[in-house]
Amino acid sequence: MQKVALAALPLALGLAACGSKPEPAPEAAEAPIVMKAGEWTLTRKTTGYNTPTVTPAEYQAALKQVSEDKACIAVDAAGVPDANALAGAEGKNCTYKDKLVRKGRLIATLACTSGKGTSEIVLEGNFTADTLTLGSTMTKTEGGSPVLRTTHDVTGKRAGECTKA
Repeated sequence: MQKVALAALPLALGLAACGSKPEPAPEAAEAPIVMKAGEWTLTRKTTGYNTPTVTPAEYQAALKQVSEDKACIAVDAAGVPDANALAGAEGKNCTYKDKLVRKGRLIATLACTSGKGTSEIVLEGNFTADTLTLGSTMTKTEGGSPVLRTTHDVTGKRAGECTKA
């Protein structure tokens, strides 16, 4: 019996030592990255342009298009930027069909009206509090048929607070 007690002693000491380790400190939570509301300068560079009748010359001309707009972008409590501001001239009365806004990443699909039809705009990219870089693909549909597809590189920089109109 004495041999059994001596054999069990190292096991008992080992188990007692397991519970005495200090617990590791919890990892510090990352501060959320939230886009700031305000006046933004958005630059859109056309990277693709396609219609059912596009000619090579029209395509090449479209690729030279760069627009710069100033927009007052509102950001809701969940950190989601205003859909109309992100759509630019490619849509009005936009709503989010789906969205993922997390850790400085935005992936979203917007549903908008556009002229006599509708447009669906897919956005994907990154943002900080005062910058953004997105890829944008817009498909315009009239009468159930696609009539235009464009792609853009969108960059933005926050300029400050919105000025009153």
